[in-house]
Amino acid sequence: MCLAIPSQIVSIDANRQGVVNVLGVTRSASFDLTPEAKVGDYVLLHAGFSIEIVSEEDAKDTLDIIGQFSDLIADDLASLQGEEGTSGGTGAISLPVAGEMA
Repeated sequence: MCLAIPSQIVSIDANRQGVVNVLGVTRSASFDLTPEAKVGDYVLLHAGFSIEIVSEEDAKDTLDIIGQFSDLIADDLASLQGEEGTSGGTGAISLPVAGEMA
């Protein structure tokens, strides 16, 4: 599955390369696929490429949802640990390691 993250454009140079702000972190990006993008716009960023311009409202709504991921994961982990704790388990969660997946 691929995920494109809404990012705000901080700068763009003459070669359509620049910097975006992704959840408070800046990173390099290419704007070749969105030639009409300008500083201040929100774009969907995938693998370092701006692939679509999005509205500020849509970008902020999506970023709010992404910001809730850690809370949802923490709730799920706490729930799983509680279930294991009632059956005599250690409360630890074992995740598969690459190469061990069926």
